[in-house]
Amino acid sequence: MNPVCSRCNQIVYPTEKVNCLDKCWHKRCFSCEVCKMTLNMKNYKGFEKRPYCNAHYPKTQFTCVADTPENLRLKQQSKMQSQVLYREDFEKNKGKGFSVVADTPELQRIKKTQDQISNIKYHEEFEKKKMAGEGPLQQPSSPNPAAYQPAGSQNYHYEPAAAPPCYSQKRYRAVYDYAAADEDEVSFMDGDVIVDVQQIDEGWMYGRVERTGQQGMLPANYVEAI
Repeated sequence: MNPVCSRCNQIVYPTEKVNCLDKCWHKRCFSCEVCKMTLNMKNYKGFEKRPYCNAHYPKTQFTCVADTPENLRLKQQSKMQSQVLYREDFEKNKGKGFSVVADTPELQRIKKTQDQISNIKYHEEFEKKKMAGEGPLQQPSSPNPAAYQPAGSQNYHYEPAAAPPCYSQKRYRAVYDYAAADEDEVSFMDGDVIVDVQQIDEGWMYGRVERTGQQGMLPANYVEAI
């Protein structure tokens, strides 16, 4: 005999059955108790044998601790110990200068972008002064363009960008953290901006995380329009 769905109390046939949390569900009925987003075996979270999404999973509430004399003494002692350790660390590292930051691929990309912006602004300013007739601008005698580029910049040949695909011009902001459950999904953090958005259905959309540059599927109820 076929079991009954725990959500709609209708018969569940084997082709559409999901066994989870000691219950049987239709695939369409296996959804978050709060936002009703359809879940799967990879992204659900169970609480008291009910499914929730990551954003609406019930948080554990901590009890308040009374400020008894003993607790106040321990708090003051911990504060004094923290100040002593901070002072020791400060004296130990005083005069050593700043720490060296690792030259990661992300820092290399930012440095390259800054060099490009510096180079573009320099040439724009040069052309403006030349067209305004503010007097001759000192140019190098060498024909090499690198001679009048600011230090740290490089020569770049700029090509007109290809026409962008037809994405929605709306920008979205993440209101929860989300960790990708499948290869075609994208992870993001609370506050990240999502651009190049394409609506897939009521629960999912496709977009690119502006902070990381990664793109993929993401749940629509985790973001809001800016």
